[in-house]
This record gives sequence, structure tokens and C-alpha cells, in this order.
Amino acid sequence: MSELIAVAGKGGTGKTTFCALTVRHILKKGLGPVLAIDADANLNFNEVLGVDIKQTVGEVRDDLLQNMGMLPAGMSKDAWIELQLADSMVETKDFDLVAMGKPEGTGCYCYVNSVLQRYMEILQHNYPYVVMDNEAGLEHISRGTTKNVSYLLIVSDASPRGVRTAARIRDLVKELKVPVGQMALVLNRLGGEEMTAAALAEAAARDLELAGVIPADELVTKFDLADRTLLDLPDDSPAVAAAGKILDRITGKLALAG
Repeated sequence: MSELIAVAGKGGTGKTTFCALTVRHILKKGLGPVLAIDADANLNFNEVLGVDIKQTVGEVRDDLLQNMGMLPAGMSKDAWIELQLADSMVETKDFDLVAMGKPEGTGCYCYVNSVLQRYMEILQHNYPYVVMDNEAGLEHISRGTTKNVSYLLIVSDASPRGVRTAARIRDLVKELKVPVGQMALVLNRLGGEEMTAAALAEAAARDLELAGVIPADELVTKFDLADRTLLDLPDDSPAVAAAGKILDRITGKLALAG
């Protein structure tokens, strides 16, 4: 059975970077292939992984609604959707990527979402690990597009606003009764003792369980500026090392695999 590691947080806190570091860590442990899911409407998971998106799931969904009466002869709607979804997947030797795309527009998406949910459930079982980059609203988790979240890691920077957003995400998960195995906070891009102490104090005030802290890393910034995939970050990158420790600690399996 696959392990689903979902990551959420306020925009700009580095959650997509953390997702890339998670994919990198799993692959370095030899536990791939990984299914990467970009569930944030502001698509950029593919960029930190160094691949291009062909088509989003949202585009497949909209295309079906607009062309319901023009499907190929002899092909069912279910088969057509699954074919288009499979074609939209970005495949590499180490990981595959599915981009969910924009939220629903106008019209009835009930049938299409039902097929999408079934397809995603089948798809996820083909990978030992699934890494999902979410927006703060957790649309695809709350709608049931993806189920059985093993670990939900909420990423925040040192700002009080980021930590408050993390607390709201935690509360939303509980309110919606989303089935999550473990849920914890990751404090990202921290620099200096004073900043770290302030962020930790804010997290404690919000009663947020802490998974770990990732320091600000110039190497990550340099890779971003050069438009390089974060999968190529060296092992001595401070962010790589810190993310690895967090993942080893919370999953157990990754630590044992090392």
C-alpha cells in the first residue's frame, strides 16, 4: 500500500520546495518511483522537479464537459477520461507527475469527479510513495479526490501570519474530519536564533505539533534563480539535510530504508 505525504501551507512559505526535497529524499533512499501530484492551482511543482506539464486534470475535465457528445465511436466516457488522464501524466524513470490544475468552473462536475476519484485511487496504488503539493484550502483532499493521507505536513515560514495559516489548516482538517495518519508543522527558511525562537514560540502558542525546522539555504535560492531542478541539490545542502531528518523521523520507514 502506498504512503501519501501531503504538504500544505500559505503561499510563499516554500511548501513546493519542501515537496521537491521530499521527492528527492525518497528517491535517494531507493524507494521510488514516486507519484508527484500538483494540487495547487498555481502550478509550479513541475518546475522544481525539472519537467514540463502537457495537460492538467482540470483541462481534461473541462474538455469532457464541453465535448460530451463528440467522443470517439465505441468509447465510453469512463474509458475516454482515463485515457486522457493517462496521457496528461508526465513520466520519468524516477517519478511521474500529475497536475490537477484549476478548480471547477460552472456546470455539473459530479460524474467527472467520480471517475477522477476512482482513477486517482487506482493510480496511487501503483507507487510506494505519493507526494502531494496542496494549496492552503486543501481542495482535493477535502473533496475526496485523494484519500488516506498518511502524513500531512503544514509548511510555514517564520512569520506569525504563516504560523496562523498553519493553525487554520490544522483546524480545517479536524473540522472536515479528513482521515490523516499524522499531521505536523514544518518551519521553513529560518535564519538565526532570534527568528527561530520567535517562530517556535508562535507555533507553541497555537498548539501546533512540530515536525522540524529547515534553515534558510543559499543553495536553494541559487538553484531557483538558475531554474534548476531541486532534485540535483547536493547532499550537503542544509535544506536537504534538514528535510531528510524530518522525513526520516516522521515516517520511520524512510529511516529504516537508509
